[in-house]
Amino acid sequence: MIKVVFFDLDDTLVDTTKLAEMARKNAIENMIRHGLPVDFDTAYNELLELISEYGSNFPHHFDYLLRRLDLKYNPKLVAAGVIAYHNTKFAHLKEIRHVRKALLKLKEMGLRLGIITDGNPIKQWEKILRLDLDDFFEHVVISDFEGVKKPHPKIYQKALKIFKVNAEETIMVGDRLYSDIYGAKRVGMHTVWFRYGKYANRELEYRKYADYEIKDILELPEIIEVLNSAHSNKKVHANR
Repeated sequence: MIKVVFFDLDDTLVDTTKLAEMARKNAIENMIRHGLPVDFDTAYNELLELISEYGSNFPHHFDYLLRRLDLKYNPKLVAAGVIAYHNTKFAHLKEIRHVRKALLKLKEMGLRLGIITDGNPIKQWEKILRLDLDDFFEHVVISDFEGVKKPHPKIYQKALKIFKVNAEETIMVGDRLYSDIYGAKRVGMHTVWFRYGKYANRELEYRKYADYEIKDILELPEIIEVLNSAHSNKKVHANR
């Protein structure tokens, strides 16, 4: 019987892949507008390399970008990049299609909801709060706060402990086959792969760990209804 639904955040509830790409491009364009003496493609490709090497949560992307381009540190250019990046995020941040409808339906079904996400706690909470999604969720478990990252079993076990449920009473929904689906399946959770964003055709060697695949988050309530109905029928037959 499913009692708790866990969600990944980025590209499962919040459309972040397209947002991040747009924000980075706008940052480079604004830096060039304010005097960066490098063409767009060169600067953008260097930024992508930086992000790949240091991670998306590294706080000094634009400072390091100037170093990599062999340019003297210029706080004006760094500020131009930061402003354009954050302005884009604030203006274009949005939930994925049908997310709110699906969450409302799940709450109507009496299910408890949680988030298990990697990332910087402030950044992740900012996305949740800006989209007014926080009231849907009892708890948000964030890797950088907990000290353990997906797909390590401990982050899933922490979430189970917080909700006081067994793994088989939960279902994990995420866009990453490796970190979300493989990780959750290893501790015994039911799994739903949301085939969306830049990982829609990646990590396919872990596809066998997905119990279900969906392309619209609104398919989720129906899956849980079927699972819980099958459980109820088993219970009835067992009591006869």
